[in-house]
Amino acid sequence: MSEDERPLERVTQLNARTLRGLAHPLRLEILGLLRADGPATASGLAERLGESSGTTSWHLRQLAEYGFIEEDPGRGNRRDRWWRARHQLTSFEIGDLLEDPAAQGAMGAFLHEIVDIYYRKASQYVGEMASWPREWIDAASLSDRLMWLTPAELTALNAELEQVLDRYERPRREGDTSVVTQWQSFPRRSKKEEA
Repeated sequence: MSEDERPLERVTQLNARTLRGLAHPLRLEILGLLRADGPATASGLAERLGESSGTTSWHLRQLAEYGFIEEDPGRGNRRDRWWRARHQLTSFEIGDLLEDPAAQGAMGAFLHEIVDIYYRKASQYVGEMASWPREWIDAASLSDRLMWLTPAELTALNAELEQVLDRYERPRREGDTSVVTQWQSFPRRSKKEEA
């Protein structure tokens, strides 16, 4: 296998330092595009994102400095640099980072941007839903469910959901369509508890 065909590493673990390098809306968007659509240049990303190539180039260098992306040696030249993601997923323990005073500000910015990204992805799907074939409309889901659980049960539920996703994850094949899977599971305060 050549260097440019090397598969992505599975997961990168965020820490206080790398969190600060990723906690920027444009960097998150760039990293998401490189993971979903593959290698790209600063100018190609700039065109897609409505930014200048200088801006995307600077953010690409920042992402590389923090280890999220790397140059794609099988493409481009000194003037036309191609970049690719290094990992499929980013993982982190929110509790650990929230206990670090140096990470709290970046963690708040990062998590708010992640929630905005989830909203934009779902909104885009809803906005273009009529353009999808019926089989995709019937297969998709936008739902929620209120449950009564303990912290241990919620931990187990999330672990089982990850296992289900792992069973379905595989390399892309001809004819595949990319599918966004996102879920949130968190406690909520009832009106009684707020009083």
